[in-house]
Amino acid sequence: MNVLITGGLGFVGRHLSRLLLEKGYYVTALGLRPHPALIPHPHFSYLAADTTRPGAWQEALRDMDAVVNLAGKNIFRPWTARNKTEIYDSRILTTRNLVAALPPGRPTTLVSTSAVGYYGDCGEDILTEAAPAGGDFLARLGRDWEAEALPAADRGSRVVVARFGIVLGADGGALAKMIPAFRSYLGGPLGDGTQWFPWIHIADLTAALAFVLETEPAAGPMNFTAPNPVRNREFARELARLLNRPALMPAPGFVIRTVLGELGQTLLASQRVVPEKLLQAGFAFRFPAVREALYDLVRAAV
Repeated sequence: MNVLITGGLGFVGRHLSRLLLEKGYYVTALGLRPHPALIPHPHFSYLAADTTRPGAWQEALRDMDAVVNLAGKNIFRPWTARNKTEIYDSRILTTRNLVAALPPGRPTTLVSTSAVGYYGDCGEDILTEAAPAGGDFLARLGRDWEAEALPAADRGSRVVVARFGIVLGADGGALAKMIPAFRSYLGGPLGDGTQWFPWIHIADLTAALAFVLETEPAAGPMNFTAPNPVRNREFARELARLLNRPALMPAPGFVIRTVLGELGQTLLASQRVVPEKLLQAGFAFRFPAVREALYDLVRAAV
């Protein structure tokens, strides 16, 4: 199978590219960097392109059996008007250009990223894929992002919208930033820590992406989170225990909101997300519980 991955050398993209190559796929990665560190494999190729603009890169989609859309600017930076526009456009325009380039009538699979930010702050509610969108910036972004991907079905594609939770990995993502803070005795819960934390191990995330590529009935929005979300304070406690550190440095909610503004409010949101459709489709999680997931990742980070 020929697969094109936008953001193919980012944190998730690197892991997914390697997994698909191990499974015998041919992988073409798209990214902005003109001279990146490439994955040494005979079935791997790379195209440097700005996917927010139409261009020659779109011709690569003619020969693809599947597309995994991971492109998007990092959201963890100050939410100035300019940065919010870049965050939004990097996702919306890339997805729009991908869908426009899909060859009509070709049975292509499009797996397009979204995020659990789609749901907004939902307190104690259990969030399956049927839950409605929220009203904050990330929720509006998720709604519009998905709306750009779903019309690919009209061109004959099977479309999966992958709503990612917080992706945990030893070499990137949120956990790679948390571990040094906890080791320096600066770790702790965010705010009062009662908010639900929708997480997923990077190995399960990439395995689930491969699973939906290979599972024909899978379609529409799907939550890519572990089946057992935890409260933020439980996550902090487990990470501190594994690092033999106390979780004594909670970040007060008012400080987070004051320093980070709208982004800070998002970091304090509660999202009790469950992967109902993945489980119904038969996907088996390797790391369904946070203790085992963190043990595996902390050991890898040593």
